[in-house]
Amino acid sequence: MKALVYHGPGNRVYEEKPKPKVQDTTDAVVRITKTTICGTDLHIMKGDVPTVTDGRTLGHEGVGIIEEVGEGVSNFEKGDPVLISCITACGKCDNCKKQMYSHCENGGWILGNTIDGTQAEYVRIPYADTSLYHIPEGADQEALVMLSDILPTGFEVGVLNGKVKPGDVVAIVGAGPIGLAALLTAQFYSPAEIIMVDLDNNRLEVSKKFGATKTVNSSDGNAVDKIMELTNDKGVDVSIEAVGIPATFDICQDIVKAGGHIANVGVHGQSVDLKLEKLWVHNITMTTGLVDTYTIPMLMKTLDSGELEPEQLITHHFKLDEIMEAYDTFGNASEEKALKVILENK
Repeated sequence: MKALVYHGPGNRVYEEKPKPKVQDTTDAVVRITKTTICGTDLHIMKGDVPTVTDGRTLGHEGVGIIEEVGEGVSNFEKGDPVLISCITACGKCDNCKKQMYSHCENGGWILGNTIDGTQAEYVRIPYADTSLYHIPEGADQEALVMLSDILPTGFEVGVLNGKVKPGDVVAIVGAGPIGLAALLTAQFYSPAEIIMVDLDNNRLEVSKKFGATKTVNSSDGNAVDKIMELTNDKGVDVSIEAVGIPATFDICQDIVKAGGHIANVGVHGQSVDLKLEKLWVHNITMTTGLVDTYTIPMLMKTLDSGELEPEQLITHHFKLDEIMEAYDTFGNASEEKALKVILENK
């Protein structure tokens, strides 16, 4: 089969690899029909994720069709269309019993990290019964790809951890795919205002189409002043950090009001300064997290009802054998006006 393979920082090749086989009784082998590229994959290509080693097939999102199952798999059979969770869950360890699947003692984020991932014609999924989801007949499979990772991430780590509630003023710092996923799902809870903050005017315009009530371009370094002006110097109830750099984390600290929440979603590669001398007296709650994907079933229902339209995040389409070009496009997102790409394996 063909797969996108990591061969060290800056070196990726679309090449032949052996087709995966069932190794354990709880495994399934899935023929990928649609997959995508994540910002995390770009971090891997920069060498930021040392657990990813030479020869690893990348990718942790996608939909496909069951090709083979181990004898211990009871919920799925050959031919079933399935959504692949970015998180592998055994369903039995202490962390899984707390729905903290991201820290599964036998899985977690392993796809495209410590085992071969989904940017390939086929992928092996451990613990298939608790790591795959049936796709309803007639469902939009491209939209469902967005439910593998970015929609649950924005929703769980941003909106739910931030405890967004009706009437809140919410600021989302970062209008990339994760920030936009938080924007889409924050609207489930009817906040009064959603302020999107980014350097890119195109992404801010997209944010308005997705439901942002106000936007702030932070390229001049005055984002905090602009947000305080928009909120009559009160600040925001919830600030969601969706980038992962010190500058955006600082914005979130400086705009949250007393009693508010800071929900960090961004992947940070370096230390940040925690302004505890200011925040300690303000009754602030701050959360971090890796997605657990426990909300996938709920998000599938909101997709089916039409309440959620994640297909809006898709800007580019490629065939799987065009994945090298797709990486170039996604890696140059600002100029290409790219959000999420879909790679189709026909």
